[in-house]
Amino acid sequence: MSAYDFQEVEKKWQAKWESQGLFNAKIDPDKPKFYSLDMFPYPSGAGLHVGHPLGYIASDIVTRYKRLKGFNVLHPMGYDSFGLPAEQYAIQTGQHPAVTTERNIQRYTEQLKRIGFAFDWDKEVRTSEPNYYKWTQWIFMQLFDSYYDLEADKARPIAELEAIFNEKGNQGINVACDEYIEPFTETEWSGFSEKEKQKTLLKYRLTYLAETTVNWCPALGTVLSNDEVKDGFSERGGHPVERKKMMQWNMRITAYAERLLKDLEEVEWPEPVKEMQRNWIGRSTGAEMVFQVEAHDLKIKVFTTRIDTIYGVTYLALAPEHEFVEELITEEQRNKVERYVATAKNRSERDRMSDVKTISGAFTGAYAINPFNQERIPIWVADYVLAGYGTGAVMAVPAHDERDYNFARHFGLEIRQVIEGNLEEGSFPGKDGMIMNSGFISGLPMQEAMDKAIAFLEENKIGKGKIQYKMRDAIFTRQRYWGEPLPVYFKDDLPYLIDEKDLPLVLPEVDKYLPTEEGEPPLGRAEDWTYKTAEGEFPLELSTMPGWAGSSWYFFRYMDPKNESRFVGQEEEKYWGQVDLYIGGAEHATGHLLYSRFWTKFLYDRGFVSIKEPFKKMINQGMIQGRSNFVYRKKGSNVFVSAGLKGEHDAIPMHVDVNIVHNDRLDVEAFKKWRPDLADAEFILEDGKYICGAEIEKMSKSKYNVVNPDDVIARYGADTLRLYEMFLGPLEQFKPWNTNGIDGVSKFLKKLWRLFYDGSDQWCVNEGIPGKEELKSLHKAIKKVEEDVERYSFNTSVSTFMICVNELSGMKCHKRAILEPLLVILSPYAPHIAEELWEKLGHTSSIIEASYPKAMEEYLTEESHEYPVSVNGKMRAKVSLPLDLSKEEIQERALADEALQKWIAGKTPKKVIVVPGKIVNIVV
Repeated sequence: MSAYDFQEVEKKWQAKWESQGLFNAKIDPDKPKFYSLDMFPYPSGAGLHVGHPLGYIASDIVTRYKRLKGFNVLHPMGYDSFGLPAEQYAIQTGQHPAVTTERNIQRYTEQLKRIGFAFDWDKEVRTSEPNYYKWTQWIFMQLFDSYYDLEADKARPIAELEAIFNEKGNQGINVACDEYIEPFTETEWSGFSEKEKQKTLLKYRLTYLAETTVNWCPALGTVLSNDEVKDGFSERGGHPVERKKMMQWNMRITAYAERLLKDLEEVEWPEPVKEMQRNWIGRSTGAEMVFQVEAHDLKIKVFTTRIDTIYGVTYLALAPEHEFVEELITEEQRNKVERYVATAKNRSERDRMSDVKTISGAFTGAYAINPFNQERIPIWVADYVLAGYGTGAVMAVPAHDERDYNFARHFGLEIRQVIEGNLEEGSFPGKDGMIMNSGFISGLPMQEAMDKAIAFLEENKIGKGKIQYKMRDAIFTRQRYWGEPLPVYFKDDLPYLIDEKDLPLVLPEVDKYLPTEEGEPPLGRAEDWTYKTAEGEFPLELSTMPGWAGSSWYFFRYMDPKNESRFVGQEEEKYWGQVDLYIGGAEHATGHLLYSRFWTKFLYDRGFVSIKEPFKKMINQGMIQGRSNFVYRKKGSNVFVSAGLKGEHDAIPMHVDVNIVHNDRLDVEAFKKWRPDLADAEFILEDGKYICGAEIEKMSKSKYNVVNPDDVIARYGADTLRLYEMFLGPLEQFKPWNTNGIDGVSKFLKKLWRLFYDGSDQWCVNEGIPGKEELKSLHKAIKKVEEDVERYSFNTSVSTFMICVNELSGMKCHKRAILEPLLVILSPYAPHIAEELWEKLGHTSSIIEASYPKAMEEYLTEESHEYPVSVNGKMRAKVSLPLDLSKEEIQERALADEALQKWIAGKTPKKVIVVPGKIVNIVV
């Protein structure tokens, strides 16, 4: 084969790589390791579009480059294969989600292999496979059997806590637990029944059952996360969502809040992602105190970061979900408040936080007493207060908080200034002002006033200084079928773990994938969904784990996916350690990325792994946007006007499938076949062509701008796709897909091929000694590409390859000594053509086993410079001169240049400006 047949070349090398297991990683203590990882995909039915491989191509370049640099690289791929879409399809069709998922995975795998990724497919994992989720269940069991010791700042086995209870009860222990736990002595503990002990331990476990306010979607039959709800409706399907209390499994992630915050300093992540996690964790330093409710035996607990403004409190605001609301409503206010609460509770917390324009609330009719001045304070219900943050109650200081101020003005409540400053233009925080109108803290600056107020709280046993976190414990169950079953059974209405030997607890068969008629989750339809013990047969948990469970530890399983006795072998985990490069989307900042950090820290605490943070460096790839094409239809007809003529006609734009458009030129015959109603379409052309309009939009089926990588590969080849996606722009930026530029990349590869084969398709590589300019061109490329990959600037490398190949083509360079190292540096980007030509050069081993060439400085030193010479401000000639000349010598040689004589015309220059190594400017 002498012509470049990319289809044959790419199939050949993909088959060779797979048959030889070339990318299968094994422990090698003699080599430094590099763990390169992409966020694994959910295998949707639509397959990949050209935007999906962007991050994969970047990580693949780094993977191949690191191999060339002598690293032992682990670069696996798998599938996050539990998901709601497969379950919804199962509900609609009756087809088991496993069947749909398997078909989708096969499609994804075929597409990924066609792009030529150096994935270690031998280490593939799928979160929905029982041999994988056995270990997800096992990790859940370890969490259930653990508590968090705040003194040691780490998780410990729950058995150690039981030993403490046996020795001294729960008094004086510093552990993470539920808020309200009655104290007990060791004697009382030993007198507890088995049921009482288990109920008590549940308040300390790192995963526990509790009544929790959730987003319940009746149509989907499941609980949704805040991310899955928009304006009171599910993102998927647009179904109504209501807020209700349900018994749910929770993960006590709040125990790790401070470590999750502090350890962000140890990872090389994009600052916006770190900031999102900081804001989500939401550390606040302040005070917690109680307000006694008038004429009730109730105390409302509030957390505030500004206890110094306590004398400015003019009302209390409770979240609609607050547990005291029902008791506080007076009969006069009942109808109004209950209507308000019913409406407000069904708005998601995210909507309530973001909607600052809508002001709403209802007065309960009840009052509380401010313990600092004994004033009566009205108690309101307001949806700007969130049950999931702090205590679900706010002491409102309208003069110094914008939301409180807007609420008070709307409802005509008192606005009392307690910090010096100007209140005329609205509320102000006044952190630098002196306290006023505030009793014993008047005249003090903020911090001193806070310290004195906290001392008052603690002396009177009505509060204390406290660090508060906005982050809540993570809900860990979904009322759906397609997820990991929880390894839990119930005895006396309390949860117990199944025996480890019975893992995995496999999903049972069900007749339908819907909730039961009684409203139980789909697992309630399974026959004999029970667990047998020596004591009898007990019901198993009916809910399944959330989508983030399997993705919270998959990076460990990749290291040792076939281990049947441990979730990861100790030797493998210690060798591969942290993921060195993690590429994926920033949208996972407060979901997967946070939960992965949490689980890793827990596994570290319990001695199961050796790392505290899973991902050392992370890059968020940008999105490839779609470039939509439009045709223009004359109103009331089936006549389509070319873009340049649309102004002459009353034409309406219509999206057209970009796959039947090339360089904005419409394939009119393909257009007629696209839809039945277009079969008789007529066209008004310009210069015999139909030119389409174009616009940059999100890649979407509805806009017909989705480009399938399979189509691009069939037309141009995988190497062209890889190079082009990198050429589009910096990895982190959003950029449009534009097939108009892909031809240039395709031509570049053909030009590269011509360095090895002449115009007659004959092999033309020779053993000649390279010249100075050839070596310079090569070594510039070696240095630039190395620098680019090290700083993840892949688009500039593609430009460097093009410049180098152009220069070598211009020099008619066909020398092995130049072309061989050129192939090595190109191979991470365009591996198929590099492998083929490497083999043609006589190598019997893969190019990936070569070494990255060293850039030699002696070939990079410039000895001359081409000076642009301007006469009276206009560039008139270029003069190549040695760099070691003095200013005087540069001036002399420039003035003597023949090309400049006609512009100087024998005149003596008034002024000559010489900047060595830059320019010459002559004024005559």
